[in-house]
Amino acid sequence: MDKRIFGLESEYGIILTSRGVKSLPVEKVVRYLFESLITTESFLNVFLENGARIYLDTGCHPEYATPECTNPIDLVRYDKAGERLLGELLLNAERHLRDNSVEGSLSIFKNNTDFTGNSYGCHENYLVDRNADFYALAEQLIPFLVTRQIFAGAGKIVQTRWGTDYLISQRAEHICHTISGTTTNDRSIINTRDEPHADKERYRRLHVIVGDSNMSEFCTYLKTGTTALMLQMIEEGFMTKDLALRNPVKSLREISHDPTCRRKIKLSDGRKMSPVEVQLKYLEAAYKFANYRPVDPVFRDIIEKWEYVLLALRDEPMQLQREVDWVIKKQLIDSYRARRNPSWNDQRVLMIDLRYHDIRPDKSLYYQLERRGLVERITCEEDIADAMVNPPSDTRAKLRGEFIKLAKRLNIRYDLDWSYIRLGSLLNIRMICKDPFLSNNKKLEELKRKLERTPPKRFSLF
Repeated sequence: MDKRIFGLESEYGIILTSRGVKSLPVEKVVRYLFESLITTESFLNVFLENGARIYLDTGCHPEYATPECTNPIDLVRYDKAGERLLGELLLNAERHLRDNSVEGSLSIFKNNTDFTGNSYGCHENYLVDRNADFYALAEQLIPFLVTRQIFAGAGKIVQTRWGTDYLISQRAEHICHTISGTTTNDRSIINTRDEPHADKERYRRLHVIVGDSNMSEFCTYLKTGTTALMLQMIEEGFMTKDLALRNPVKSLREISHDPTCRRKIKLSDGRKMSPVEVQLKYLEAAYKFANYRPVDPVFRDIIEKWEYVLLALRDEPMQLQREVDWVIKKQLIDSYRARRNPSWNDQRVLMIDLRYHDIRPDKSLYYQLERRGLVERITCEEDIADAMVNPPSDTRAKLRGEFIKLAKRLNIRYDLDWSYIRLGSLLNIRMICKDPFLSNNKKLEELKRKLERTPPKRFSLF
């Protein structure tokens, strides 16, 4: 597919503490968080004016799903817009908590694990052709996804029976299968849920659930961009299976436990390669692919950044303290330990691990670095602010976002999902849009003009 839809679903950790102690059950906290989102829609499942969706997921985790995007740059913008929107909800929730005489500090973290061992996800969605052999595509993609963590991992301090360890990936320890149909138990690298929110005869959704949530814009850009490029290469028959791993799940964990990125993993044909060596093979194929056919300038940039990162990882991973989350965070921890000499399991060190992922700019260690110009960026604050209120201009999200703005302005009752809109006092007026690339629709424009003139009654244009 030359054109592809991208999407990210990020679950967030949330806690209310008073003097450092949890002070209110998360089940009650989230209701304060969602209070300002109350509309005619479901209380805990709301589509936003930028075309995105925010809802409460399993385990009382607020989850933000980006609108449909057609490129990695927009995906970064709308992913960051989700952080900012949740930050606004957090401030509103704190005011409501104070009004109800509830003391405490509310925190939201963009990470994937808590200190009691629970994991919550960052799911990547890529639209693929229905006619493609899904399982063959997935099998070819798995070695890439397993080794991709060396530049996409968020880093994590963990306690093991051998002591304290620093892992590259937060999700690696929670993955049990290569391919499966569940996202909460027996998690896999690729999920088989066939829910494209599009024309099922033309499209299928590739649901990748092995990745970490990234604070670094650079990581999100590179992670999703290289994965989309790999998909295109596989779809066009440009990749082979000669990098298949003997045990992908075991390799996933072995790589995560080695911040040097030099530990060898076993391939199905008996060879042993480091994750950097595997990735360099993919990079070599990507350069050949880009020379074989025209490639979008964004993907040219991704290939160049991919090469820069892999060469740095091969030489000395800590060089990437401006770009890669797990390296940036490890550098913070190493610097603190060099000054104060605490143990790895010291509570102050664990708080550095956690505060790196705080979404509040005044508390987040990541955003402190960003303000000082110490991390690489892909977007800017003006573009993120725009993404908070306006949908992408080249996907179906534009129709959804513009309709929501109109319905709110006219005080019209409505209900919608990714592929349909319903409105009217009986929700009897319905429009279905199965094409995620469609940004203009004559019937919807006609409906909007009619709504501007006359309040909706029991009529239908379709």
